[in-house]
Amino acid sequence: MNDHHDHGLLHDLEAMTALASRRRALRWFTGAGTAVVLAACDGSSSSGTTTATATATPTPTPTATSTPTPTPTATATGSCVADPTETNGPYPADGTNTSSGLTSNALTASNVVRSDIRPSFIGSSTTVAAGVQLTLTLTVVDVNSSCGPLAGYAIYLWHCDRNGKYSLYDLPNESYLRGVGVTDANGQVTFTTIFPGCYAGRWPHIHFEVFSSLATATSGRYATLISQLAMPSAICSTVYSTASGYSSSLTNLSGVSIARDNVFGDNSAAQIAQQTPTMSGSVDAGYTATGIIGIAR
Repeated sequence: MNDHHDHGLLHDLEAMTALASRRRALRWFTGAGTAVVLAACDGSSSSGTTTATATATPTPTPTATSTPTPTPTATATGSCVADPTETNGPYPADGTNTSSGLTSNALTASNVVRSDIRPSFIGSSTTVAAGVQLTLTLTVVDVNSSCGPLAGYAIYLWHCDRNGKYSLYDLPNESYLRGVGVTDANGQVTFTTIFPGCYAGRWPHIHFEVFSSLATATSGRYATLISQLAMPSAICSTVYSTASGYSSSLTNLSGVSIARDNVFGDNSAAQIAQQTPTMSGSVDAGYTATGIIGIAR
């Protein structure tokens, strides 16, 4: 009778070798499977965490910062540039040249400080310059101090009449369209005048000089800044084509431009924008204008 449990030493050794091989294989597969499972778990966990963080972190941030964005916009009204220095021209009556009129320095006249500069104020003439009324408010600011207002500064303003003529020079017996004003706590000063005419070779403009104080202004020849304002093109066309007394200005306007002007032509776009007052109104009702003068102190 054969006994299956005893086949001799050789049989037993072969059986033991086979069993050991199977156990080693099982351990190998078990370890590899565990490694694959762990690797898969680690990969999905890492990927999920990164995505959640990347999505969650930026999402609230733009929402939080987008709400306060208008805050800088509110202070953007204080943006300004330094006005360029321009020529005071041949008709300043500020003591820098001679005049055929009643004085070569209107700044030293006792009544030069006035808001309405339409009447003549030197000598016996009281003639009021005719033309479309213009109420001009200028704000003097410090470009090196967040465009803060400069109070107590004096502005000497002058320009030609509706026929392109200057008092004290072309019109020696008149002194209209000249005057000095002092800025208030807001850095502002307002003049009542007329819309200037356009003469051949120049874009329509208004001259001004800025002084650090009224005392400095009325002493003459101590200006901190000498520059000019450029009249808005659309308003020029409207006034010159519809208002009485400006017919020669309409003809002269057709032959000039800001780009070719010998004063404004070399200025930057930002400078031109600041030198051009913002205006509203009409020929019949008059115009209201505002402008900024930037001083680099």
